[in-house]
Amino acid sequence: MTAQVTLEDALSNVDLLEELPLPDQQPCIEPPPSSLLYQPNFNTNFEDRNAFVTGIARYIEQATVHSNMVKCNEQPNRVEIYEKTVEVLEPEVTKLMNFMYFQRNAIERFCGEVKRLCHAERRKDFVSEAYLITLGKFINMFAVLDELKNMKCSVKNDHSAYKRAAQFLRKMADPQSIQESQNLSMFLANHNKITQSLQQQLEVIPGYEELLADIVNLCIDYYENKMYLTPSEKHMLLKVMGFGLYLMDGSVSNIYKLDAKKRINLSKIDKFFKQLQVVPLFGDMQIELARYIKTSAHYEENKSRWTCTSSSSSPQYNICEQMIQIRDDHMRFISELARYSNSEVVTGSGRQEAQKTDAEYRKLFDLSLQGLQLLSQWSAHVMEVVMQKCNKICYFGGEIRISASENMCQNGSLVRAHSPALLVLSVLQAIRKTVCDWEGGREPFNDPALRGEKDPKSGFDVKVPRRAVGPSSTQLYMVRTMLESLIADKSGSKKTLRSSLEGPTILDIEKFHRESFFYTHLINFSETLQQCCDLSQLWFREFFLELTMGRRIQFPIEMSMPWILTDHILETKEASMMEYVLYSLDLYNDSAHYALTKFKKQFLYDEIEAEVNLCFDQFVYKLADQIFGYYKVMAGSLLLDKRLRSECKNQGATIPLLTSNRYETLLKQRHVQLLGRSIDLNRLITQRISAAMYKSLELSIGRFESEDLTSIVELDGLVEINKMTHKLLSRYMTLDSFDAMFREANHNVSAPYGRITLHVFWELNYDFLPNYCYNGSTNRFVRTVLPFSQEFQRDKQPNAQPQYLHGSKALNLAYSSIYSNYRNFVGPPHFKVICRLLGYQGIAVVMEELLKVVKSLLQGTILQYVKTLMEVMPKICRLPRHEYGSPGILEFFHHQLKDIVEYAELKTVCFQNLREVGNAILFCLLIEQSLSLEEVCDLLHAAPFQNILPRVHVKEGERLDAKMKRLESKYAPLHLVPLIERLGTPQQIAIAREGDLLTKERLCCGLSMFEVILTRIRTFLDDPIWRGPLPSNGVMHVDECVEFHRLWSAMQFVYCIPVGTHEFTVEQCFGDGLHWAGCMIIVLLGQQRRFDVLDFCYHLLKVQKHDGKDEVIKNVPLKKMVERIRKFQILNDEIIATLDKYLKSGDGEGTPVEHVRCFQPPIHQSLASN
Repeated sequence: MTAQVTLEDALSNVDLLEELPLPDQQPCIEPPPSSLLYQPNFNTNFEDRNAFVTGIARYIEQATVHSNMVKCNEQPNRVEIYEKTVEVLEPEVTKLMNFMYFQRNAIERFCGEVKRLCHAERRKDFVSEAYLITLGKFINMFAVLDELKNMKCSVKNDHSAYKRAAQFLRKMADPQSIQESQNLSMFLANHNKITQSLQQQLEVIPGYEELLADIVNLCIDYYENKMYLTPSEKHMLLKVMGFGLYLMDGSVSNIYKLDAKKRINLSKIDKFFKQLQVVPLFGDMQIELARYIKTSAHYEENKSRWTCTSSSSSPQYNICEQMIQIRDDHMRFISELARYSNSEVVTGSGRQEAQKTDAEYRKLFDLSLQGLQLLSQWSAHVMEVVMQKCNKICYFGGEIRISASENMCQNGSLVRAHSPALLVLSVLQAIRKTVCDWEGGREPFNDPALRGEKDPKSGFDVKVPRRAVGPSSTQLYMVRTMLESLIADKSGSKKTLRSSLEGPTILDIEKFHRESFFYTHLINFSETLQQCCDLSQLWFREFFLELTMGRRIQFPIEMSMPWILTDHILETKEASMMEYVLYSLDLYNDSAHYALTKFKKQFLYDEIEAEVNLCFDQFVYKLADQIFGYYKVMAGSLLLDKRLRSECKNQGATIPLLTSNRYETLLKQRHVQLLGRSIDLNRLITQRISAAMYKSLELSIGRFESEDLTSIVELDGLVEINKMTHKLLSRYMTLDSFDAMFREANHNVSAPYGRITLHVFWELNYDFLPNYCYNGSTNRFVRTVLPFSQEFQRDKQPNAQPQYLHGSKALNLAYSSIYSNYRNFVGPPHFKVICRLLGYQGIAVVMEELLKVVKSLLQGTILQYVKTLMEVMPKICRLPRHEYGSPGILEFFHHQLKDIVEYAELKTVCFQNLREVGNAILFCLLIEQSLSLEEVCDLLHAAPFQNILPRVHVKEGERLDAKMKRLESKYAPLHLVPLIERLGTPQQIAIAREGDLLTKERLCCGLSMFEVILTRIRTFLDDPIWRGPLPSNGVMHVDECVEFHRLWSAMQFVYCIPVGTHEFTVEQCFGDGLHWAGCMIIVLLGQQRRFDVLDFCYHLLKVQKHDGKDEVIKNVPLKKMVERIRKFQILNDEIIATLDKYLKSGDGEGTPVEHVRCFQPPIHQSLASN
């Protein structure tokens, strides 16, 4: 069986839903969505107006489209065109015809009521305020309908097209149809036709101006005492004043004479019209109130009496000045509302509604009314400013939530007022029977008031039950009208009923009558709240589209008020307004609600929906762009060196700090309500920002690809800023991992190498190897002063907005000044960045490719030069004895090596190729050194997690093993592998063990890439020319020049010769890379000791050091040359020692073993023959 749930349980379950926390806990920064409420409407007066208004104001688009087809009678298919025109326009023309009948009947009905009330016998009768206000609404309706008819100029054209087509097709054959069509044409053609007809029919009614004066005076009284709640009621009062004066001022009546008789007060109306010059007429239409005055009959001769007709603008329209008061009112009311809400939560949550006192209900009533009045005042102010077409509009949103319903109880003493007059008694008894709600449903039988007696001194206790609903609109109307009749100045007799009442009773009745004016609004609280906050007319612009005469069917979003307000907040980036940006978008909800419920037009809703789709895309695009730029600036500011910022400030160049903004609240919005759709704003922004992150990384790599190798430091900085941006944004949104984004931008998802690796090798091969010189003293590469290769063209640097680089223009300048210090060299900072960005895989690829370059050089161009130079080397070149002296030895070597010295391509192409080999070797060496530093840091960071602890200091009397055990127990919780084995999954355990093993093996092996590279290069030197033939003595070549080290000695002799004043030295042209290439080949061939002993330059150095001579031999200064030889000898020794260290690093840790070969003693020539 289905479980039975009582109504009390169901209601309590619904109440519990309010306490249910939402899973995302998003901040409430948007208007709450409107609930689906059933609102019964028993007031059917003038409901037909909307039907005729919408029939005129919002035309079916097909009628316009097809009516434009009717161009001339010469078209061959004009019959089909006319038939289609009639088919489309006939329903609309029928509406226009009915509209004409409606206004005619409405004028007759209105004039009939005026005639009845203006009868001489009825003028003294009581007429209620509600009835007079209804007549005022009638007048307002005529004014609105006439202006709408005037505004739609296309109606006349469409009717003419229909009439022409109908006559052609003989649709209007009978005379009555033709006459009615002619009447409709005249009705549409004449401007102000409704107004003129109304005025003409009123002027024949005697005393009509007296009734209109009563209506105008009542509107003045209501407006002056703020007896209105919604903006439309306020503007209706002003329009009735203006239109009423226009109707009164005619050939029969003169408003200025009425003013002189004190019948109306024109000065007050002038004051009101001066304060508020323009009011909304209907929809997006507006009317200047002074226009009613200007078009009146007797205006010209009384022009000087009016100040509202001047062109000066009212301070009322300066909304910036009004904002101070608005904010004060808002803060005061919100504080009071919060105080009441908190007190309800703390003290009133457990009480039933019936347990609250009258004073508490009174406080709630006053609070609700005050909130509605404030909202109405602010909404009206915004509408009035917009209608005045001010450019500066600030949107102010408000919200009121009322948790308890208003329980209005009638005062017993008011109803039981004692009066001797039978008429007053009958009225009071009628009021009592109409509205009193007695306990038990019956009035007390012992009430003294029923017997005409006074209450006892102790008072008579009237028990009134508490209800959850208020009185009906009929009850409220009846009681207010009857009470008004008691205190009115007119009663239909000489003596008014007011004179029969006591003074305190009159005051009580007047107070209740004044306060009960708002009861109707508060009973329909939801509907009233909707009307007070309704700003839907800010979107509608039918009136202005009509002014374009068909040249435009819609305006761009830049002219749409909701988007103007939204875009203003986004463009100004005002932090205090950023959280409220969704409120301005809620105007579309108002407009859509109005289009569907008031205009009842689907195509209007479709237009709003299309604009919302466009605007929301723009909104998300701009907002995501701002958020990304904001956090990019924050990341750039966090990573910027603080000392640089302070130094710039001292020099007068301030780098602005980031202005805080409130994007976090917007990023938490996961279900924004717009046009009935729930939108995940966070997800949409995340998509855009993910694309922006990817674009930022793409641009960073693209900038690197358009520049040389020195820009890799800037690339690393940009990557770090993007990484920090990703980290900051990941707090509020779910982004892909930064590593995955970086791999995608680097095109390194599945490929073994990415764009960065390819460009690094490209720069190495085409720019770094041939054009950079290495300096061993500074450990840097600098660009050569004399390039031997053509400069290749790089891609053009991609254009980028500041937010895709470092964040802002100021930060871009600051970082550019920092990275400019790394532009003119390649050194340890660059190699460190290359290691970090390329990783093991990228480094392996680059080094493999470099080995191919070295192989092609050694086995290609350099080998050919070696063979050529070996042919011009002297076959025998003995080292001269010391007795010849250093000048003689220099001259001897210069003569012996004459062909080498004069070889043209030696100092150009040959040295250039050797420099490229040397630079490649140096790059590999420096990369390994940087990689070793990175690995050492990794190992030191990993040590505590692998139970690898440093040896502690032990004092005298302390035991090392005891201190180590204490240290191990202290760091045991950090030991990763046992921790994972105890708590992790099998997959995590396997990963932890593999990582631990890899780290320990790397620590133990001490592998060297450079040793492997040297070993690989040794295999490239397989040609016999490098080592020469076997020595004839079976040991070594002494005087023969057949080995590479002898050729390198000759080359060294050439570049040791000092150059002229304006010539470049070999160091300037080729750097140390040339010497690294030569020494590496010598070491790999095992000829370093023979080179050290048999080198020509070293021999000259030894002799000159002994004799100390200084002469110029064949234009070569001896001493300068010796100084150069000494420098290069030190450099060669360092290079050979470094290479020997790496080549011997794999021989083991034991004492190196000297390999000794035993040779037979030489045999003298005299004995050799025997």
